[in-house]
Amino acid sequence: MKEPRPKVISFPSPVPSKAGYQPVKSSYTVKEIKQLFGLSEKTIRRWTEQGIIQASSPSQTPDFVYDFQALTQFRRVRELRAQGHSIRQIEAELQGQLNLFRVETGRLARLLTPFEEALLLHEQGDPKAAEHYVEAINEGDNVAEAYCNLGIINLERGQLGAALDNFTLSLKNDPRHVEAHYNLANLYYDAGDLQLAKLHYEAAAQIEPGFSLVYFNMSLVYHKLGDLDAASATLEKYRQLEPEDEDLEVLNQLLKAMKSPSPFDQK
Repeated sequence: MKEPRPKVISFPSPVPSKAGYQPVKSSYTVKEIKQLFGLSEKTIRRWTEQGIIQASSPSQTPDFVYDFQALTQFRRVRELRAQGHSIRQIEAELQGQLNLFRVETGRLARLLTPFEEALLLHEQGDPKAAEHYVEAINEGDNVAEAYCNLGIINLERGQLGAALDNFTLSLKNDPRHVEAHYNLANLYYDAGDLQLAKLHYEAAAQIEPGFSLVYFNMSLVYHKLGDLDAASATLEKYRQLEPEDEDLEVLNQLLKAMKSPSPFDQK
C-alpha cells in the first residue's frame, strides 16, 4: 500500500507532524492497536498470550502483529466499552466467542473475500485494488472499510472530491467508523474548513476516547480557531495517552506557552 500523501499538520513551533490519513490495513502492531483503540499494551499482550485475541505473526517475531480479523475483535471491544462494560466483562464476552473464532481460523483453507483481496493488492501498490474495493462494496463485504480505503486511493490520485464522497459513504454505512471520521476531518482541514474538521475530529474522539492521534490534530484545529484552552486540554490528553512520545519535551514547552497569559491579556 502506498503511504498516503504527507500530512502537513503542525503547530507554529518545532513540533513535527504526527498524524496523517488512516487507512484500514491488513496488519497492525501492538502500538497501532493501542493508538487506535486506547487499550494498554499490557492488556493487548495479555489477551494475545491467553489466546483471547489471535495474532497473525509467528512466535519468533519481535512483537505481535494483528490482521484484519483481529481488528474486528478489537472493534467489538470498542462497542462493549461504549456500552459501559468493564475489561473483565469484555474478557468474558471474548472468551465466550473464542471457540467459534477458532473453528473459523482452524480451517485448512479459506478463500479471501473481495475486501481482503483488495487489502492485499492495496498494500502491494496494485492499482487493481480500487476495482476490488468496488466489488467488495457491491457484495456487501466490509462496505464502510472498503469506502474508507477507496477514499485513501482517491487521495493518492489527487481526486479530492471522490475521496470526500468515499469517506462520506463510509459513514453512511457505519456512522461510528472512526477512521472515516478522522480522514474526513483531515480532508476538511486541508481544504481550510476548520469548523467541519473540528466536527469530525470531535466525533472520532467521542466514538473512541482512547484514539491518541486524534487529540493532536484536534489541538491544532482549536489552536488555529483561537481556542487556546481547548487546544491546551486536547494536547494534554494526547500527552497523557502517549507518555513515551519522543517529542514530549517540545510538547511540554508548547503546552506551557499555551497556558501562559499573553501580555495583551493583562492590559
